[in-house]
Amino acid sequence: MYGLAMVKGLMVTLKNLTRKPFTVQYPEERLTQHPRFRGEEFVWYEERCTGCASCAKYCPLGIIKIVTSPSETAIDQGDKYRLEVFDIELQRCMFCGLCVEACPYDALFMGSGFEQGKYSRKGMFISIDQLRQSEKHPSTFFRPQLESTGYNPHKNRPLDWKEVGRESWNWHRQEKMGMRLASGPDLDNGSAEELEPAGTSSSDGSNGASS
Repeated sequence: MYGLAMVKGLMVTLKNLTRKPFTVQYPEERLTQHPRFRGEEFVWYEERCTGCASCAKYCPLGIIKIVTSPSETAIDQGDKYRLEVFDIELQRCMFCGLCVEACPYDALFMGSGFEQGKYSRKGMFISIDQLRQSEKHPSTFFRPQLESTGYNPHKNRPLDWKEVGRESWNWHRQEKMGMRLASGPDLDNGSAEELEPAGTSSSDGSNGASS
């Protein structure tokens, strides 16, 4: 039995001895990554985020830090949150993707890159400013609306926040952290009147125009 195990091990060696080497000369050459790749460069859409902190609560390692304050822009509806801190500590992240799965508004996506290495642990985090300013190349992990369109974050253009959500609602598209956005073109055939928050309907039952 002992000799048979040695023969099996040698067979594996001989089989691979005749194979063509598959070494990749990184960074000049790169392996093709799957669109669902869960990378370090997290993609966050502030316009879609409500500050509910579901991502931070579901993170098993507690690497997401969120600090909010009242927006003071929607008092009648119970007010909303304004994001002041949204930091991700990469050095302890295991890229499980639970934060992405927990987000109810598709505001957080896994990234498509893996080159966030630093010489110091102090630099191994993503700040809210980095998330705001980075190009948006979201991974299609747990985002069937992107996967169904064939989006490839490694080849296709960056995506705007209006293009990544699965919701068909219109009310949130004119708001950012509880603050009204400037008037723009109609979205999904929605007008400014249709985008007024709930609870502000006029006496005839139709939605009132935004002030």
